[in-house]
Amino acid sequence: MPDFLPLFDTLSGFDRKALARRLTSLADQHIYLGASSWKYPGWINQVYTAERYFIRGRFSSQRFATHCLAEYAETFPIVCGDFSFYQFPSPSFWEKLFASAPPTLLFAFKAPEQITAKVIPRLPRHGARAGGLNPSFLDAEAFVTGFLDLLRPWRLQVAVIILEFGAFPPRAYRHPELFLPELDGFLAQLPQDLRYAVEIRNPELLASPYFSVLRKYGVAHVFNSWTRMPPIREQIAIDEAFTAEFLVARALLRPGRTYEEAVRLFSPYATIQEENPAVRDALRELILRAHRRRERAYLFVNNRLEGNAPMTIQAVVDSLSGDGPILES
Repeated sequence: MPDFLPLFDTLSGFDRKALARRLTSLADQHIYLGASSWKYPGWINQVYTAERYFIRGRFSSQRFATHCLAEYAETFPIVCGDFSFYQFPSPSFWEKLFASAPPTLLFAFKAPEQITAKVIPRLPRHGARAGGLNPSFLDAEAFVTGFLDLLRPWRLQVAVIILEFGAFPPRAYRHPELFLPELDGFLAQLPQDLRYAVEIRNPELLASPYFSVLRKYGVAHVFNSWTRMPPIREQIAIDEAFTAEFLVARALLRPGRTYEEAVRLFSPYATIQEENPAVRDALRELILRAHRRRERAYLFVNNRLEGNAPMTIQAVVDSLSGDGPILES
């Protein structure tokens, strides 16, 4: 059973009701802040109320995993579904997911790696296929019929589809730029009634040819904080990086830190353990830009950035207090 904290932690100053009001004010302006995933027991009695998940006087992990998304939506207007990166969810899965949250909650979903991985990652879950070329890479037909079409009944709740491309190994392309014609052909085949965003992990692609492909289809570049990517602020400084009429950002890791290291340092994600002012400032800058230009913005924070995504989001929102009417209802 997790160690439970008070609903309002006077030491941390976390007040989920106040945060919910301010996030709602931003969402009314089409600026949405949320977390990357939601099933974290470390957030209990911060975002979540422990007693909701008791069965016969004991905390039920299964009940929590099944029902906590509805309570998440009481604070946050949007969430990123990282789970879809690892599989093509079934129709019954989508039905249960959308039934578990109010229709006001928006979602971003990552496209399955079966579509976005040029080389199958060398991970145990891929078995003998690991390390080989992926025959389904950028298969638009498979992506549309096996993923996008299944989401169509809930299209109004789908804020954006994120196409995450991991760093291409040398055997994938002699030069990463050779990826761009393939990306162009893939984007050309996607239905236009959804928003798309592309996240890359090869920093050398951050140049005109890449941005031109995205702009051609109104697809957003994902401003991402990741191990081997330049900081978000450096990406923001590239005028060409704003390729669509909406913004997407994912604050995932401090540049230079691996995912595994962050898990070791920050799990179980109950509190902030290492502040990252640079990423917070960059997210604030993106919010202010979207506010000035009246553009939509979808911004996501991962626990592995600072140790606790809700408190990072609260810190970013708090930093807006002196910026005129942006937080007014």
